[in-house]
Amino acid sequence: MTTAGTAALVRRPDGSTRATLLELLFDVVFVAALALTSTLLTENIPWSGGAKVLLMLTAIWWTWSVTSTTTEFYDPQQRPIQAILMIAMVGSVGMAASLPMVTDGHAMIFAVAYVGTHVLRGIILITSLYRQRHRAATIRASRFLFWFVVSGVFWITGAATGDVNWTLWTIAIVIDLLSAAARYPTPWLGRVPIDQYERTTGHLGERYQQFVILALGDIILVPTMRVSRTDLDGIRITSLFCAFAVMLLLWQVYVFRAGELLEAGARAGRPARVAPYTHLVMLAGVVATAASFDLVVSQPTGTTPARWLLLIVGGPALFVVGRALFTLLVSTNVPWWRMACLVVPLLVLPWAGDWPPVLVVVAVALGLTGHVLLPGAVRETTPGLQMRRPGG
Repeated sequence: MTTAGTAALVRRPDGSTRATLLELLFDVVFVAALALTSTLLTENIPWSGGAKVLLMLTAIWWTWSVTSTTTEFYDPQQRPIQAILMIAMVGSVGMAASLPMVTDGHAMIFAVAYVGTHVLRGIILITSLYRQRHRAATIRASRFLFWFVVSGVFWITGAATGDVNWTLWTIAIVIDLLSAAARYPTPWLGRVPIDQYERTTGHLGERYQQFVILALGDIILVPTMRVSRTDLDGIRITSLFCAFAVMLLLWQVYVFRAGELLEAGARAGRPARVAPYTHLVMLAGVVATAASFDLVVSQPTGTTPARWLLLIVGGPALFVVGRALFTLLVSTNVPWWRMACLVVPLLVLPWAGDWPPVLVVVAVALGLTGHVLLPGAVRETTPGLQMRRPGG
């Protein structure tokens, strides 16, 4: 139920940590954008094209991450926060729709959608919090707005001619990433206090887990859409089965020993600070994996081009590396010996170019299976970012 006005805009410590239905709808809209990103990646596999897709993927992910942080600090049942979620959804649709046209003179659509989402969020927050005379929260929102205005200059300028100035856009996304890592140091306002990260609740962990689970669905969604436009034969069914298996294996990789991060999460709010970056690595792996199966189901037989190998092998490996980095940065306890199984697909690379794509996918699935099935602690499905509540 929506509460009128802006009363109690800041989330109460004893409030519900469950995601609202609007937040889940927000996730679905962004996952649709990821599916389009995977499709675009299949058309831009070379290093230069892949780097451009990665930059735009980072912008889409950063919009989701910062907006989810907003619903962590503020009550998503309140109308101003719901308005922010709706604006972010519109922005994501604008970014997703403009993805194929960014290099065709429509870069300004993407830039305005991205910058407008962040600037409008800051304006709504500052206005609402100022009316409540919530000084600390107003200062926090002001820091975010300041840095998105700074990066926004580079986003808009980089698209001013219609064609993308990739140098300016690279500077813009670096500003967004580094300012967050430095806790948004702002003139006269300082940086976000570290104790604010320590007060993160289980809501943020649930949001990340929900988004990753939905994103993993793209691994089967994208090739299924491809198969629906082609002849469905035995070899393509096998490719789809492999996509489904890899999706489940990556899910198992994500939830493995997730509960152990509960203990580490109490130290310096570390999960909340490193999650946006490590999950970006995992998300890039999901997008690359979905793109690889899009290619495999379209041509499952014949030889496998080197650029296809980069996606087929690199996508799942990137996801596992991102998950290992998250564990390393939070708890320094990574089962490196289990990761040795990822070497299996790498060992076959010298010969994999002569194999049919579906066989390369099987080798990757076997490597992931070994990573998952090797003896270890009991696998848990507790959100890996969830914070342990203080005792007493």
